[in-house]
Amino acid sequence: MTAVSGETPTIDISSFGLVFFEECAEHLAEMERLLLAIDPGAPDPEELNAIFRAAHSIKGGGGIFGFGDMTVVTHELESVLDLVRGGELGLTRPMVDLFLQAADVIAMQLAGHRDGAPVERDAIERVCGALRGLLAGTAAHAAPSVAPLPDGPPAAEARRYRIGFTPAPDIFCRGIRIENLFDELAGLGGLTVRGEVAGAPQLPHLNPELCHCRWELELETTAPEAEIRDIFEFVADDSDLAITAVDAPTAAPAAGGEEPAPRQGAAPAPENRGGREQAEGSIRVGVGKVDQIINQVGELVITQAMLAQLGAVLDPVLFADLHRGLQQLSRNTRDLQESVMSMRLVPISLVFSRFPRLVRDLAAKLGKEVELRLVGETTELDKGLVEKLADPLTHLVRNALDHAIEPPAARLAAGKPAAGTVTLRASQIGGKIVVDVMDDGAGLQREKILKKAAERGLAVGDQLSDDEVWQLIFAPGFSTAETVTDVSGRGVGMDVVLRNVQALGGRVAIASETGKGTRITLSLPLTLAILDGLAVAVGAEKFIIPINAIVESLQPQAGDIRTVNGTGRVLQMRGEYLPLIPLHALFAIGGAAERPEAGVLVVVDSEGDRVVLQVDALVDEQQVVIKSLEENYRKVPGSAGATIMGDGRVALILDVGEITSLWRGKSRERAARA
Repeated sequence: MTAVSGETPTIDISSFGLVFFEECAEHLAEMERLLLAIDPGAPDPEELNAIFRAAHSIKGGGGIFGFGDMTVVTHELESVLDLVRGGELGLTRPMVDLFLQAADVIAMQLAGHRDGAPVERDAIERVCGALRGLLAGTAAHAAPSVAPLPDGPPAAEARRYRIGFTPAPDIFCRGIRIENLFDELAGLGGLTVRGEVAGAPQLPHLNPELCHCRWELELETTAPEAEIRDIFEFVADDSDLAITAVDAPTAAPAAGGEEPAPRQGAAPAPENRGGREQAEGSIRVGVGKVDQIINQVGELVITQAMLAQLGAVLDPVLFADLHRGLQQLSRNTRDLQESVMSMRLVPISLVFSRFPRLVRDLAAKLGKEVELRLVGETTELDKGLVEKLADPLTHLVRNALDHAIEPPAARLAAGKPAAGTVTLRASQIGGKIVVDVMDDGAGLQREKILKKAAERGLAVGDQLSDDEVWQLIFAPGFSTAETVTDVSGRGVGMDVVLRNVQALGGRVAIASETGKGTRITLSLPLTLAILDGLAVAVGAEKFIIPINAIVESLQPQAGDIRTVNGTGRVLQMRGEYLPLIPLHALFAIGGAAERPEAGVLVVVDSEGDRVVLQVDALVDEQQVVIKSLEENYRKVPGSAGATIMGDGRVALILDVGEITSLWRGKSRERAARA
């Protein structure tokens, strides 16, 4: 066959498989969420329908894309769920546990196809066997009585549907097998298929990778139309599919032109499902592409800053048009940056949603009663942070259940409710995302921690403050557990939490009260790319202070500065005494103003504590692109990264919290020497 110019380019089939993997993971997450929330004694019919639809969608997608093994478990699960939602099988707590195990197995199979992870065949057989046992038990129970119960729902009547299916020309290139689709339909009832070829090009110009067929199908089934549409969910848009009920059962006309009531137990029609509407209003874009756009916008911000600096020296009268253009460029750059950054912001619920299952299973394993509370789930943060935050939070939640929450008997003896509470709370404070992991357990035991630290050879003493004692639990290999279990006790976890959070430019703080509980606070930057900052001069150097950390700036009088023994100089301002941190002394910069009244003081908020930074001058407010110092140079204490200024020079971005900690450490050293 002669090669034809202008042929359709080869399409990467794997990209469509990735879409299925993502949607399958979403269905599994939704199924788990619903199963954890459902009341077995009085299940919500809509929730049962949603769980069934999730299983059915996974089954249909797995069959269409050739992942036949994933349809085995979902078929059995779907069959049991269908009996439950139809009222033929009562839902129980052990059944919910089994459904969750089935979801775990499906997730394992998904990971096998997506990541090449190992798949345990025994686990698949165990779950399938248990699900078949439920079906067999239902059949045996129903065998003596063939007639339906008088007050039960009427038996579904078979309907005949005519289905017109005109697939997109590239359907084969997307890895979709039409025969699998028809097998799914045949599983619902009697199916006849007729194919038509119309408008196909002549043989010399025919591209065999494209589809030129359309199909007319007739299906006789008791399934609702919504279930038929679900089969086409991954392969057809609404414009490609036409479903018509040919001989639908007649029903009494509705009075007053009202719509007839839907059948009891039927799934909602697709047009009423928010998930489909939401999918039609969104598009999936790879994270790599978003990161590429963010990097390009970052370079644009740097270029805009350079142009603004060059334009600042030009006469605003002679170059009025140029100045207006530069101002418009600045506004457009800021708007573009905000729009692009919002593309990477996702709700922290993506992380929080995994913990109800973790707490439920771990509490049962430890013989404890634990209630999980989630607060601030809609708080948004950078997607890169979300992915890296999951592991530290998992360690903290596991530790809270194992170490902090007491057994029910001990809690009752202490006058507490038998069920403990673990709270995950997220909030945005300025430019920081603050995540608290709180429990109402026994609290940290100071003496026990000091004893374990001494046994490990750590330098400790009774003079340590509580905050300093709590920090000992972050030492590598440190654990207060008496025995090693598969939950904890090996001394790994808290050091991982600290290391991971610090790698994200964040900090970890602990507050604990014996008998009342513990709060561990993770403070993280809102985004990893661009921030609004104030450029300040210290000698010949420039630094960037994040705008969201600044309270106010002022030029003090000599009488406003006091000296306090053991603390150093402080600023007296409106009845408060705020610690004064001269940046030139902290970073050993020569040529800077020594006296505070000769420079400018910037009052900043350091996670609830206000301190004052002494600088020489305020330079300009601008957007800066955060560059990692650790990746390109090394860790610089007191900095959260660096940026490139408009003149091409590198300026450090200050980490206000770390600056405060460094200065207090130096103050203690000076006091000890004195």
